[in-house]
Amino acid sequence: MPAHLRLATPEDVAAALAGRTRADLKLLTKHYMAVLNERAPGHSVEVRVPPFAAVQVIPGVRHTRGTPPAVVEMDAETWIALARGDVSWSEAEAAGRVRASGQRADLTPYLPLT
Repeated sequence: MPAHLRLATPEDVAAALAGRTRADLKLLTKHYMAVLNERAPGHSVEVRVPPFAAVQVIPGVRHTRGTPPAVVEMDAETWIALARGDVSWSEAEAAGRVRASGQRADLTPYLPLT
């Protein structure tokens, strides 16, 4: 797992969900990115949630330089909602809350993470 990502304790997740400050969003983003990294290890899709985290996941061609073949980007609130199952991938994409390009850029098989 990338050093910048870590799983949070259930108590920290619950507190962050109740608070939703910038620090809480950062904790939740990194926590759910760490969960995704554990469940879908690989390097073929880069998932970005600026400014908090980015991770390369999903098995396939390893990406080492430049723009990856598949990129998914969204804000922290959208990422947390997707990870928790509060919104579906298709709903978020249709609402313009997710920007996804390239093969394997659909995270539906891996969501929700809870």
